[in-house]
Amino acid sequence: MEKTSTPSMISMANVNKYFGSLHVLQNIDLEIPRGQVVIVLGPSGSGKSTLCRTINRLEPIDSGRIEVDGKVLPAEGKALAALRADVGMVFQSFNLFAHKTILDNVMLAPLKVRKKKKDEAKKDALALLERVGIANQAEKYPAQLSGGQQQRVAIARALAMNPKVMLFDEPTSALDPEMVQEVLDVMTSLAKDGMTMLVVTHEMGFARKAGDRVLFMADGQIVEDTDPNTFFTAPKSDRAKDFLGKILSH
Repeated sequence: MEKTSTPSMISMANVNKYFGSLHVLQNIDLEIPRGQVVIVLGPSGSGKSTLCRTINRLEPIDSGRIEVDGKVLPAEGKALAALRADVGMVFQSFNLFAHKTILDNVMLAPLKVRKKKKDEAKKDALALLERVGIANQAEKYPAQLSGGQQQRVAIARALAMNPKVMLFDEPTSALDPEMVQEVLDVMTSLAKDGMTMLVVTHEMGFARKAGDRVLFMADGQIVEDTDPNTFFTAPKSDRAKDFLGKILSH
C-alpha cells in the first residue's frame, strides 16, 4: 500500500516477537488507515491475539516499530499510559470491577485518567450505556448482568476514554451463542460510525459484513491481506483455503 501524507492510525514496521524460541510474530508490516475496520482471522496459535496485544504494549515486542496515530509506542511510563488511553481494548473476559456499579465502571477511567468532572463523566457514561443498549442497567453490578450485557459494558467503558482506536481480542468467544449477536451489533454500529478497529474474531458473518479488510494469519505471519469478499470467495493461499474449509463446512 502506498503511504499517503496522513499518517496511518496504526503502523507496524518489521515487528518481531518471541515467546522463548517460538517466533510468534515474524516481520510484521502493517498500515491501518484511520476509520478502517480490520478483521484478523487465522487458526489458533497463529499470532492473532499477540498482534492485537502488541498495539497497546500489553505484549512488548523484540524488534521493529509500532506507531499509533503517528506516535511511536513508548516503552513505559507516563507516555505509555497516555497512549494506552487512546487505544481502547476489549478482551474475551470482561474485566469489570465487581464491586462497582455498571455506571461507575464506565465513569472510572474518565474521572481518574482524563480528569473529567463527575457530572460530566456521569452524563457521558449514561449516553454510552444508552448507545450499547443497557442504560436501564446502570445501577446494577456486573454479576447481575448476562455475559453479553457485561461485554457491552466493557465496550462502553473503553469508549468512555474517547479512544482513537479500538482493539477487540475475540470479544465474543467466551459468550453463550445467543448473546454473541448483541455484542456484534454494537461493534457493527461502531464500525459504521467510522471508528478505527482491529478485531480478532471467529465470527465469519461479522467479518464479512462489518470488515473493510481481512488479515489472515498463520504461523506468526500475515499470509493474506485483502477485502472480505475476496478472502471468503477466492482465498489465495492453501492455509486460508484449509482454514475456510474447516470453518465454513460447519
